[in-house]
Amino acid sequence: MGYVLNHKTVQKLMGELKLKSVVRVKKYKSYRGQVGKVAPNHLARKFEARSPNEKWVTDVTEFNVAGQKVYLSPILDLYNREIVSFTIDKHPHAQLVPEMIQQAFRRLQSHEQPLIHSDQGWQYQMGSYQHLLKQHGMTQSMSRKGNCLDNAAMESFFGVLKSEFYYSQRFTDADVFIEELKEYIWYYNHERIKTKLKGLSPVQYRNQSLFLTQA
Repeated sequence: MGYVLNHKTVQKLMGELKLKSVVRVKKYKSYRGQVGKVAPNHLARKFEARSPNEKWVTDVTEFNVAGQKVYLSPILDLYNREIVSFTIDKHPHAQLVPEMIQQAFRRLQSHEQPLIHSDQGWQYQMGSYQHLLKQHGMTQSMSRKGNCLDNAAMESFFGVLKSEFYYSQRFTDADVFIEELKEYIWYYNHERIKTKLKGLSPVQYRNQSLFLTQA
């Protein structure tokens, strides 16, 4: 309207009128300092893989559904950007990540020992989680402190998920949201095509690659 106001005046007026910005959403941060062992950054932003289950990336993201928090913990395969496994809960409890990795283990062949990359969140510093990785011969990698670009592939997935699914709809029930989130992940894996995958979905690309390898 042409009025020039100090940002503190705007903040005061918004408080009086009970207005809140919905443009930027506070990002969930699981970093609590060094509470366990921190792994080196073995991934080093090399976000390409030559075969399935060679390099995995993971993180936890938060959704606010009608005042109820929902947490998603997925693993993404850098070979075809497929979501290998995931867990969802209304609380960021200690079992969210171990349950996710246990699901992912079931997909591995005996010779497969992927590198798994995350940030320095407290879940990934837990001794129980790191012990599970060692049991399966996996290499743990972590982003440098405060550097989200070190896990850009996972951040990219969260961006797609939230722009196509979360921000485009209005959810009023957390349980309904969780079920629809599961459906979106299935769609993302099986039906959503990607130019980088030659116009195939992640699952189609993986299946085609396996067929060509066996032929």
